Amino acid sequence: MTDQLDPSALDDAAACPRWYVVQCKGGESFRASEHLTNQGYRVFHPLLEVQKKRRNKLVWIAEPLFPHYLFIRLDRVASNWRPIRSTRGVLRLVAFGDEPLPVPDALVEMLIARSQRDETEREAGNVYFRPGEIVEITEGPFQALKAVFENQKGEERAIVLLNMLHHQQRLELPVGDLRRTT
Repeated sequence: MTDQLDPSALDDAAACPRWYVVQCKGGESFRASEHLTNQGYRVFHPLLEVQKKRRNKLVWIAEPLFPHYLFIRLDRVASNWRPIRSTRGVLRLVAFGDEPLPVPDALVEMLIARSQRDETEREAGNVYFRPGEIVEITEGPFQALKAVFENQKGEERAIVLLNMLHHQQRLELPVGDLRRTT
């Protein structure tokens, strides 16, 4: 066996599609993702579903996991890199010097798998807390007490177990009155 590198193997590695990071203009990552996708690029824009109160009602909102950034799959040889910079919402490709930096494929694939798993959980109905998770009650007479999340009841209600008088008591509360403990 020889320890020499095969030059054709290096060419093959350079021609392999890789993930790169696109920095977007402030608040325009959704626009950039849409326009890049419409141009035929493979884009991954990881989103996080968060629950927010709007007009005293809980609503789910998709927010970027990495504000101002998204991932794009490009081939060093076959991909047309030129239109990316002039795409609406795009600021630049993240680079070191003049050379765009590839992101490890395993990292992006893990984020994609996580995103798909989260979507499956949302479809199953348990979208925010997991059974057995410790939560803090933020409103009402039990404010600032810790409880154990048991399950979700409908879209806006939750059942928690609260330790009172040495017994676990079941309480039904609005999901918006709970938060994860840190």
